[in-house]
Amino acid sequence: MLRHAYGRVSLSLVLLCLALAASAQSLRTTSPERVGLSTERLERLSDALEGYVENGQVAGSVTLVARRGRIAYFETFGQRDREANAPMQADAIFRIASQSKAIVSVAAMTLVEEGKLLLTDPVGKYLPELMQTKVAVAREGGGYDIVNAARPITVRDLLTHTSGFGYGNGVGGDLWQAAEQTGYYFADRDETIRDSVRRIATLPAHAQPGTQWIYGYNTDILGALVEVVAGQPLDEILRERIFEPLGMRDTEFYLSPGKNDRLAAVYSMNDGMLERAPTPGNAVGQGHYVEGPRKNFSGGAGLLSTAIDYARFLQMVLNGGGLDGRRILSRKTVELMTTSHLGDIPYNAGQGFGLGFYVVEDLGARGSPGSVGEFGWGGAY
Repeated sequence: MLRHAYGRVSLSLVLLCLALAASAQSLRTTSPERVGLSTERLERLSDALEGYVENGQVAGSVTLVARRGRIAYFETFGQRDREANAPMQADAIFRIASQSKAIVSVAAMTLVEEGKLLLTDPVGKYLPELMQTKVAVAREGGGYDIVNAARPITVRDLLTHTSGFGYGNGVGGDLWQAAEQTGYYFADRDETIRDSVRRIATLPAHAQPGTQWIYGYNTDILGALVEVVAGQPLDEILRERIFEPLGMRDTEFYLSPGKNDRLAAVYSMNDGMLERAPTPGNAVGQGHYVEGPRKNFSGGAGLLSTAIDYARFLQMVLNGGGLDGRRILSRKTVELMTTSHLGDIPYNAGQGFGLGFYVVEDLGARGSPGSVGEFGWGGAY
């Protein structure tokens, strides 16, 4: 099973791909009962999502449920843009934030398959400024010291979020704030992701490499590394290796001309009321995806996509690396990505973390329904 969870009240896209059995076939529509789902149970999902709109918790959503390689439920709710009185549409384009990470992780693994990259490679082999990093270590009683990292960060560390880098909000966070390098938003920056990573490298990580799972700039750094290894900008790499082969026509870093009327507006909660976020407003606003520098390809949170595009990507992973006769990864690489690599590093109860995806290992410990072997990831908006 694959699930994606969302952690912000500005939720606009719900994408649930509940595919319990991988299929080599394309995503075509079927009745729920034909793939072992219940129309009655799916109506509960409709009731819940309609309730979120009616109660002012979200402006709208697109919901897709697929199983056994077939779409059994594909519905829209609410509005794409409340101020314009524009209803939500099935092909609405959303900012997918951290759901970008899984895509960039797959791109990195295509280079591993080609022998151009090893999981054990030090990141500094490709990004020299990260060969010797610094770590902020908290002092007992307050304050912190800056020390050398005990070992180089590896490619595996980036894929598993164990490099030690967060989003600038851990130990030594004051230095990150002073450098104006916090949070996941890069679309407003008049610099490349390679230049952003050079600035990140001057700041201390929040933990020693390979010792803690810390959510942060790992996949942004990975994207810059992928650019160096492939010798191309990240947008071209993703388009050639993933988007075009899978028919993901609306997935990109910045909105193409003619698609403005499909971009979902971003809303957020303020004193219990849903409000349109500011324009552009950076991470908590409409963003710079229409008007902006269009220079920074953030692998960690920069992509736009649609429900059907992302479903095609996920079905490829569920199929063991291929879809519609186009192979992106080998089955064994997908197995490697969806196996926990954390060892004894603590993570969420009952779960481990693979190469770009969480992995369910113990349902009882997790304490919520699902399946052992379930994997996935989520994102804001």
